[in-house]
Amino acid sequence: MSNKIAVYRKEHFNAAHRLHNPNLSDAENASIFGKCNYPNYHGHNYELVVKVIGEINPETGYVIDLKLLGDLIKKEIIERFDHKNLNLDTLEFKSLNPTAENIAIVIYNLLKPKLDKCYDLKILLYETERNFVEFPA
Repeated sequence: MSNKIAVYRKEHFNAAHRLHNPNLSDAENASIFGKCNYPNYHGHNYELVVKVIGEINPETGYVIDLKLLGDLIKKEIIERFDHKNLNLDTLEFKSLNPTAENIAIVIYNLLKPKLDKCYDLKILLYETERNFVEFPA
């Protein structure tokens, strides 16, 4: 049996977005995305939970130093997305609809290459208290 264990770091950021597919008509977008398609955008207070799974390092007793993980999340995610309009202010969503699903995948893809390959990573992103996504599932 392996001694893998999960550690979690919770952060938050605030961002605006508009869910819109330019290949659809205004009526189709309004029907699919509802209030999330308002042309003047809307915002969320996102809660981000980053889960790192790995073996405990016998020298430190840590899976990963949570301070270093927090610093990585701040640099790669919070500074990039906090208080931004995801559609207008970020490269990642210039041509990608900023749904919670897509935001979680983008966050994963920003963090995973910065972590040692020995770690597994999961992203849990709450758009609201009742709506959240996990990647990978």
